[in-house]
Amino acid sequence: MLGLGIIGWIIIGGLAGWIASKFMKTDAQQGILLNIVVGIVGGLLGGFILKLFGVDVEGAGWIFSFITCLAGACLLLFLVGLFTGRRSAH
Repeated sequence: MLGLGIIGWIIIGGLAGWIASKFMKTDAQQGILLNIVVGIVGGLLGGFILKLFGVDVEGAGWIFSFITCLAGACLLLFLVGLFTGRRSAH
């Protein structure tokens, strides 16, 4: 994801964070800034986990980067929910 630049990180992170917050039902508690942060941190988390399994994440492109951010953001929101004791709204 390093080749995307800061604007790419913000766009992909924002979209991934927003979609992840919809999946995890945390969108009501998050604003656009938190969605971007969750998406970017999720991308770093997802990229780190994929690297542990030997996946080349640097040269993968926009779609793979987005999927990595989305999966990492969902994992991040799940872990935050576990540690804070929050449950998703019905």
